[in-house]
Amino acid sequence: MSRPDTVIIRYTTAQRVNHWINAILFTLMVLSGLSMFHPILFWLSNLFGGGQWTRAVHPWMGCMLLLSFIGMFVQFWRGNLWHREDTEWVKSFKEVVEDDEEHIPAAGRNNAGQKLVFWSMTVLIPVLFLTGLLIWEVYFGNATSISVQRAAVLIHSTAAFLAIIIWIVHVYAGIWVRHSFRAMIQGWVTPGWAWRHHRKWLQQIAAGRHEDPSIRKRP
Repeated sequence: MSRPDTVIIRYTTAQRVNHWINAILFTLMVLSGLSMFHPILFWLSNLFGGGQWTRAVHPWMGCMLLLSFIGMFVQFWRGNLWHREDTEWVKSFKEVVEDDEEHIPAAGRNNAGQKLVFWSMTVLIPVLFLTGLLIWEVYFGNATSISVQRAAVLIHSTAAFLAIIIWIVHVYAGIWVRHSFRAMIQGWVTPGWAWRHHRKWLQQIAAGRHEDPSIRKRP
């Protein structure tokens, strides 16, 4: 699809690169983690060179994921602050699912669903990292007791399960809302897309008072 004459830059190059690094690392973490979670999924370890290599690279990818997510947090936290219209958006979730535009509150740069994904991951990724350290036997096995490790495994697995569910919802929503993937791949959206899905954000841009100076309208 050719680029229209007038578009709105939704994500900068740095934001898109950071997002896809995060997405790739998270996907690799899921695959390697599932291979160690249950014997029926052990075949996934072949993607990483076998069981030993999977156990070796999984925690290091977790460290890289944390660093990548810190970069995303720095870039996106301001646009994910909760506002009054977000509460109204949640209350109108039935209309959102039914795509009833007339009864959906105007959203800012991110709607309430996107903000919930962001803040959920902001909690879960550090939890995964910290509990992962406690069960990283090569470096911390002698520093933690068996009971602590067992508790850490339980918390780690629960947090991973929740993160995977949120990740699935996030990907599905990106497919469901047409042209959302284009915004994260090419960086731009049309004014019509912004009006339909993030009307308050478009109005802020038009008024020149959007909170992120790197996101602006370009001819």
